[in-house]
Amino acid sequence: MSKKEVKMTKVVIDAAGKSLGRVATQAANVLRGKNLVTFAPNIVPNVQVFIINIEQLLFTGTKLEVKTYHHYSGYPGGMKTSTLQQEFTKDPVRLVRRSIRGMLPKNRLNSRFLRNLKIYRRGEV
Repeated sequence: MSKKEVKMTKVVIDAAGKSLGRVATQAANVLRGKNLVTFAPNIVPNVQVFIINIEQLLFTGTKLEVKTYHHYSGYPGGMKTSTLQQEFTKDPVRLVRRSIRGMLPKNRLNSRFLRNLKIYRRGEV
């Protein structure tokens, strides 16, 4: 079977009422192809993942105020810290993409996996 004969499968994940980690692990597993019988760690499967309704994600406990994200520019005094609430209100798509990226292997295939990921704020596939 050649690459042209393999059809692109689409998986839609509705994030409404689910936690960020659950949605991210489900998306990462599908992007890697771990749910397929033909799983191989060196192959990027022909799967597109659409995540919808990320504005309705559920955060439990005090994560919105306590969980922090750091960015360091490399210069003295260049450490910037923001909370989960600030990151989510600023750009929820970037936050979801960042969490999924962290669950994928750190190798050459990482960017190829992420090309098959589409994230929407509302249900607008």
